[in-house]
Amino acid sequence: MKSKSQPYLRPPWSLIFLFLWGCFFLSGCAVKAIVKEPQPVELNLEQVRAVIESGDWLVTRETTIPGNFFGTLTNMPFSHAAVYDAENDQVIESERHGVHQSTLEDFLARASRIWVLKPVWATPETRPLVVALARSLVGRPYDFTGLIGLNLDDRYYCSELVISVWKPFMGDTVTNTIPPVVAPGQLHHWGRVVYDSIEIGLGRVPDKTQEKP
Repeated sequence: MKSKSQPYLRPPWSLIFLFLWGCFFLSGCAVKAIVKEPQPVELNLEQVRAVIESGDWLVTRETTIPGNFFGTLTNMPFSHAAVYDAENDQVIESERHGVHQSTLEDFLARASRIWVLKPVWATPETRPLVVALARSLVGRPYDFTGLIGLNLDDRYYCSELVISVWKPFMGDTVTNTIPPVVAPGQLHHWGRVVYDSIEIGLGRVPDKTQEKP
């Protein structure tokens, strides 16, 4: 008796593609920033400082190869996120070398677009506690597996970090469910945008043709 042939199982190419796409897209904060044309940051620095508070989120489109590629391909404008520490005028961020601190000026100089967001849970009481927690995580490694939802304890990718430091203060106020993987550009679902630079360089130098005589 002839045995029945086993059905041919096609590999789930769509799932494989989505997996690779997700890894590459969300790896914007895992690669070194490649600055194509350094831009002055004085205007953004002044405007950001006018609205930002401790614990706020800075969400940027960094000048990285993955960020530029997928920004063009998918129209996704952001690739990185960090928490602001007003006392030291620094940001606490997680990149391929892990969680570390950078000056606000250096952080903004690597970006081609900037958002400042105020998390919905922010209060005068919670802000210093959040920043203290973020400082305590400096030195923790980068969470590469977290980019596909396999979150490891004590490891963080950029937007995982900024969400995690607020989790102890969320209570039952989360109306929008936080998914296993949070892209930087999704953070506006849990925060209010108070500054949007549009693109660094645009509007930085006044157009003298529009000045009044």
